[in-house]
Amino acid sequence: MAKAQLKSRMKNLLMFLPNMIMLTARLMVDSRVPRTERALFAGALIYALIPFDFIPDMIPFVGQIDDLFLISLTVLRLIDRTDDRVVREHWRGGGDIVALAESAATVAPLLIPRRISRVLISKVKPTAEGTGILVNASKFEPLLVEVPERQPIQKPDRKGGLGEKPSKQRDSKSA
Repeated sequence: MAKAQLKSRMKNLLMFLPNMIMLTARLMVDSRVPRTERALFAGALIYALIPFDFIPDMIPFVGQIDDLFLISLTVLRLIDRTDDRVVREHWRGGGDIVALAESAATVAPLLIPRRISRVLISKVKPTAEGTGILVNASKFEPLLVEVPERQPIQKPDRKGGLGEKPSKQRDSKSA
């Protein structure tokens, strides 16, 4: 998809941001939503309402993309771990909330800096516990990857076994 098409699609998705903020507020107080998910919704709601976050909301268009991205990730996480009927019941906007959240989670990382999208994804911690909708929609890439340490290479000695590393000290016979 071309950059202009992505921006156009994101402008349409941003029209749903107020409805998605209200959705997170409703889900946050619903007793059917697990406690961990409610805490994530509270964090996403605070993040969306505070104007100073990773991309300040005073920057038109771009400032709201990260808010929509984080809310979409939390909604997808809830759908992934529970039933989508709870989310659909609270949705007051037009269209299908699941499709909107998937679109926002797919398009937003292409328009914001990669580091910011990785940090936001790591805050929601998508896992393979559920159906995989969140992992697939956000194209999850780990922020940090553990690389095993390399063992020093030992050179074979004259007898064919592994000897010690050659020392940098001069041999007394060669001096």
